[in-house]
Amino acid sequence: MFQTWRDLTFLHWRYPAPAVQALLPPGLTVETYDGDAWVGLIPFVMAGVRAPFVPALPWLSRFPETNVRTYVRGPDGRAGIWFFSLDADRLAPVVVARTTYMLPYHWSRMSVGIDGPLHTYRSRRHADRDKVCDATVEVGQPIDEPTPHDLFLTARFRLYSVRGKTMVAADAQHGPWPLRRGTLKELDQNLVEAAGLPTPTGEPLVHTSAGVLVRVSGWRPVTAGS
Repeated sequence: MFQTWRDLTFLHWRYPAPAVQALLPPGLTVETYDGDAWVGLIPFVMAGVRAPFVPALPWLSRFPETNVRTYVRGPDGRAGIWFFSLDADRLAPVVVARTTYMLPYHWSRMSVGIDGPLHTYRSRRHADRDKVCDATVEVGQPIDEPTPHDLFLTARFRLYSVRGKTMVAADAQHGPWPLRRGTLKELDQNLVEAAGLPTPTGEPLVHTSAGVLVRVSGWRPVTAGS
């Protein structure tokens, strides 16, 4: 699949590694930085979604999305992402992603508003209207030289899932993120808690990005040493 991820905000909190590890499937090991696991809440706009040699359909190929994720090592020893949940504003992509990519998508009513440096994200699940994510972020200065921590949280090129009893992985190919700092102005969310995690504490680390063009491979089985 080809797609563009646009107008992203990365919000990250520290978590004790055992609390995150307890929610992972067998075969995945939580990855830590500075002694802790990290959980991300990332709202953005998905655009230009299409299969190879197929044009993007305007109404189906552009929609807001929000994911809750953490960072892991697979049985092959490679670094990647584990998604606790993904919310999207289009029902058809949600159904396709749940049935073909086996990812925990939820159909939600969502919007993204851009007003100069202010990015406003709104999300509420259709099936459970108590599950929300409302955030306003002010985009800051460019990050010309990302730190190792910046890259740990954002430079991820593999995602893991489970199909039946088989661990699988897909690769996401894209260029470097054009990262900026960000300031959180407003946040009302419980998607992190809905994933089974404790309520995040403290101020999150905030990164923003205008986005990148992405190519996502199909799933491949993963075993130790593969």
